[in-house]
Amino acid sequence: MPTGEEPAERDPQGTAPGAPVLRVRGVTKSFGGAAALKGVDLDLYPGEIHALMGMNGAGKSTLVQVLSGVHQADGGTVEVGGHVEHGMTVRRARRLGIASVPQRRELAMGLTVAENVLLGDLPTRGRAVRWKAVRDEAREALHALGIDIDVTRTAGSLTVAEQTMVEVAREVRRGGRILILDEPTACLSAEAAQQIRTLVRTLRDEGVAVVYISHYIDEVMAVADRVTVLRDGAVVQSAPAAEFDAGGLVRAMVGRDVVSRRAERPGPKDETGLAVRGLTDGRAIRDFSVDVRKGEIVAVLGPAGDAQSRLFDLLSGRRRPEHGELHVDGVPVPFGRVRASLAGGLRCVTGDRRALGLVQELSVDENLMLAGDRFARRRLHRRGHLARRAAPLRRTYGVVSLAGNPPVGALSGGNQQKVLLAKWLQTEPVACFLEDPTNGVDIAAMADIHTLVDELASRGVAVLLASSSPEEVMRLADRVVVVSAGRTVAEHDTTAITRDELVATALGGQAQ
Repeated sequence: MPTGEEPAERDPQGTAPGAPVLRVRGVTKSFGGAAALKGVDLDLYPGEIHALMGMNGAGKSTLVQVLSGVHQADGGTVEVGGHVEHGMTVRRARRLGIASVPQRRELAMGLTVAENVLLGDLPTRGRAVRWKAVRDEAREALHALGIDIDVTRTAGSLTVAEQTMVEVAREVRRGGRILILDEPTACLSAEAAQQIRTLVRTLRDEGVAVVYISHYIDEVMAVADRVTVLRDGAVVQSAPAAEFDAGGLVRAMVGRDVVSRRAERPGPKDETGLAVRGLTDGRAIRDFSVDVRKGEIVAVLGPAGDAQSRLFDLLSGRRRPEHGELHVDGVPVPFGRVRASLAGGLRCVTGDRRALGLVQELSVDENLMLAGDRFARRRLHRRGHLARRAAPLRRTYGVVSLAGNPPVGALSGGNQQKVLLAKWLQTEPVACFLEDPTNGVDIAAMADIHTLVDELASRGVAVLLASSSPEEVMRLADRVVVVSAGRTVAEHDTTAITRDELVATALGGQAQ
């Protein structure tokens, strides 16, 4: 756990004790009259892991974009190495050593690890690339951070954790001394998340100043030296991590206590709402079977990237398996046909809301209505009509936007996730598959989404939940099916097993 010692006392880069490498004072930023940042102060020291916490929409992303040169601050100052920077740009930020690794990986997936690490700086002789030097320099950059990855592999063949490591190595090699990590362990297994945390500690020990953004309270308490909490665009608390406890950190973020308790729901019905038999795709899933009764929530739990990450494509009809059977409300549904899946009453909500779930350029109301058959057929764009139909969904699902009806991409992650759920769940499904429904959302939005899932089951919908979070499984599910290497290895009633026992079963005993 963090010791709470002042990180400035470590001086790996020769910076004078107490001198921050980055100092932010009174930074403000507004969009269309809505204030996103309100006089933010922040000090960041060399060799420090500084957690930036807050609800979705609290201003974290805007602050990161100001520091990275994506947006210009309206007011206040940003000092780097003791010098005030005016008119920060992306290029200027990079030259100053400010680098950001976003939640969405930015690697060239068809290129090798070596090519990605040295991207834009390939050693040449004349016009020819010196490929041996590329591989050697990439290995050196990875090994310097304790990363053991074959540099000849393509980036697309790496796990999410490995992709994050490669991005970090690339930024450090480019001279990054202020590294911003946005949700680096989201949807990772316990083992992969631990690898990322080990890497972050290595960065700290090498003198890199790390801004660490995460919604996982326990992780922040374990890895951070200092914590700054934003709420409604303003800093509400900044202190050594040792001065926080989990409850206090949540209260600082939300402004109140947030409790997500297991709900009292009516018992499942006798009828089976969703049945999967012998599902095999020749890759991640091997002879997977599950029955979900109407009004029941059954979770599929396993390491991220295992069977549950393939279920969305197969159950939604986007891909056809080698063999298997699917029944919804007792009626066979053919695989590989999206319309057949929808017509059968099955709604599949993707875990990748940006790429697959929402159309980022369309408005909030348009996205809310996209799954409605009348809107989808006729593309009704009359503003008043659209607003009238969307307004009840906004209220029911708690969708909040700063102003009017902006593009859905402008919303916080939690509000985007609520739009995605509302889009599909308004259509009265018989059965529903939810893939990591609280991925990348804050603790308050998570509690709201859990309530929505409870209400869905209470209406008699059969819910199959794929989750990489044991806490979420214990909160929502009646039963849990544990998968490993694509096979079912165990099944448990969640009222008869503890969280730690579940983790030990699902992840080989590697609890977070």
